[in-house]
Amino acid sequence: MDLLNTLVDKGLRRELPTREEALAVLATSDDDLLDVVAAAGKVRRHWFGRRVKLNYLVNLKSGLCPEDCSYCSQRLGSKADILKYTWLKPDEASQAAAAGLAGGAKRVCLVASGRGPTDRDVDRVSQTIKAIKEQNEGVEVCACLGLLSDGQAERLREAGADAYNHNLNTSEGTYGDITTTHTYADRVDTVQKAHAAGLSACSGLIAGMGETDEDLVDVVFSLRELDPDSVPVNFLIPFEGTPLAKEWNLTPQRCLRILAMVRFVCPDVEVRIAGGREVHLRTMQPLALHLANSIFLGDYLTSEGQAGKADLEMIADAGFEVEGADQVTLPEHRAGTAGACGSHAEAGCGSHEGAGCGSNAEAGCGSQEGGGVCGTAAVPAAGEPRTDLVAVRRRGAGTDLAPNA
Repeated sequence: MDLLNTLVDKGLRRELPTREEALAVLATSDDDLLDVVAAAGKVRRHWFGRRVKLNYLVNLKSGLCPEDCSYCSQRLGSKADILKYTWLKPDEASQAAAAGLAGGAKRVCLVASGRGPTDRDVDRVSQTIKAIKEQNEGVEVCACLGLLSDGQAERLREAGADAYNHNLNTSEGTYGDITTTHTYADRVDTVQKAHAAGLSACSGLIAGMGETDEDLVDVVFSLRELDPDSVPVNFLIPFEGTPLAKEWNLTPQRCLRILAMVRFVCPDVEVRIAGGREVHLRTMQPLALHLANSIFLGDYLTSEGQAGKADLEMIADAGFEVEGADQVTLPEHRAGTAGACGSHAEAGCGSHEGAGCGSNAEAGCGSQEGGGVCGTAAVPAAGEPRTDLVAVRRRGAGTDLAPNA
């Protein structure tokens, strides 16, 4: 297919595809799906080999958010039956992080619900970062606390934070349909603050909220321009009790096409499969490893994920390897430029988004939600919503039960 050959060539040169080419990837047929995965897999392996980076979420403060993000189980007015608790103490958060690190995670993502942190909150998180760093040599820490005020990013950096997550989530043109309590520009401002402070930017999207192919291409092109080092791709989990509870718009095939499009547009960036992979990719998750080079291990913010042991087995069975703490994630031309540009020659640092509502809904280091695997209900017919795969987190941070890692 001429389209795929062109996209591979551009990906190896870090050249931006055209919008028409990106849209064409999303429009490919199921018959051509394996060809699409194989082509994007060439780009992924060129820049990242067969390494898979593992990330682990710790939800520092759950629920009771004043923001109205429609996708989020922690939003204002949410009736989702999730865990609700205030700030974990630094030693509690450090213990939670240790479980993920013992399972092979390289990065810990510290997330808190809310519009944004107060200065006292930044002090709390700074103490937590220091506790984790003191007890775990070489660990990366990413904070995801919502909209930042002046000086807060610098304080997090001084405390040892390596990255800051704040997701764009959807296109600028449709942002107001998803959230009304903050703006797209607010998110841009926070990512600019993280960049300016020397933090590595982590910013991504949520697919499955009823958006068009054009919306998906818009948000991914915006991400390319903003040039984060990592791009989490979340797949909406329609939590009962949220405005998007009936939005079941994804199939495993569409999820793979979305990931392939992201890889072609952001060839040398850490692409992370985040919330919802278990619910929407299901048994096709191993194919997604040929497109993304990063996943979350275990549970998400308010929902359960695949068992950590199953994640590790999946990576090994698919012929990939877990990235070690001594390995550099990013290609040489990007490594060592935390918060700086480098994805392509014209990419300007600058503007993009992040999380508000404290991160996003469920997945990671900000972003959307998790998917649990219950497995007890009868499997619905093809095309039916897989509500049987959605499980609210009842273990790990904020509980007395052992975490899933």
